Amino acid sequence: MAKRYTVRVDKPNSCTVVDIFTGQPAEFEKKMMIGIKTRRAERIAGELNIQDAKRREEAGWAS
Repeated sequence: MAKRYTVRVDKPNSCTVVDIFTGQPAEFEKKMMIGIKTRRAERIAGELNIQDAKRREEAGWAS
């Protein structure tokens, strides 16, 4: 299954987690994921992708 969220490097150690379907920055814990450290961005993108996969599976969209 395609991953919905990815990390975009804005400058060294400053990243944005992006929804690849919309091109918009992702929201996590009611905050926009812009200008965050690389490791945190990678961790959050992973968590958001897990949540998205669960939602798709529950909706019957899993392939």
